[in-house]
Amino acid sequence: MPYFRAPKNALIFGGITIWAILLVSCVMTDRAILVPPFIPGASIVGSSACTKCHANITRGFHDATHAHLLMKDDAGQTKNVSCESCHGPASLHIKAGTRETIINPKISPDTCLQCHTNARSEFSLPHTHPVLGGKISCTCCHDPHAGDANPTTGGTKNLAASVNATCAKCHPAQTGPFVFQHEVMREGCTMCHSPHGSVNDKMLKARNVSLCYQCHFQPQSSQTTIMHGGWDHSQNVIRGACWSAGCHEAIHGSNVNSNLRY
Repeated sequence: MPYFRAPKNALIFGGITIWAILLVSCVMTDRAILVPPFIPGASIVGSSACTKCHANITRGFHDATHAHLLMKDDAGQTKNVSCESCHGPASLHIKAGTRETIINPKISPDTCLQCHTNARSEFSLPHTHPVLGGKISCTCCHDPHAGDANPTTGGTKNLAASVNATCAKCHPAQTGPFVFQHEVMREGCTMCHSPHGSVNDKMLKARNVSLCYQCHFQPQSSQTTIMHGGWDHSQNVIRGACWSAGCHEAIHGSNVNSNLRY
């Protein structure tokens, strides 16, 4: 039997062509592609069926981030499955009206993490909010039923106000108000913290003075000093972070000292 060996250039070109076809097929869709949570024996009914009992939620749902998800039902009809994409097919729930026949994402984050896979990775880092442990849920910070579900994008609210108000629900001591506020608080807590998780303690974006120097850096003219604000900080930074070396302990804000001290 004759043996055929494809030229190397043909294999490379063919591989690139296949990769390009797959890439185009992914980016040409205008919405997220997902599969709703599975409930044995249940089928899709469409979000309109949910309004009869949950009008208090669906009334303001039209402008929510998750409000425009479409899918074909068992009969091939396109329906809005914004509710069922998170809570699962609702046919059994409509008949029985019990909590056991529907999925509640507040109890388990798996519903959210089926789409937000990057968040699962962040929650697996050493320092996180204990979402995977079940101590808090995604809905403690994100409202999936109204407006922009992501407080870090601001939505129709002021960005810093939206972020800080979300964090203040659990961290009121850190959000003030203060007589002398750390200016970064005007930008929002997420300027310094990674809310889902971080490799650094306190979910900080960077360790030690590296975090502070993202904003408080000034050009240096000497190799033996670290000048900042007219003071040599070279001996301070070797003792620890700006907030742990005995200098700026009140890092979020102070009521007695403009240099953020207690």
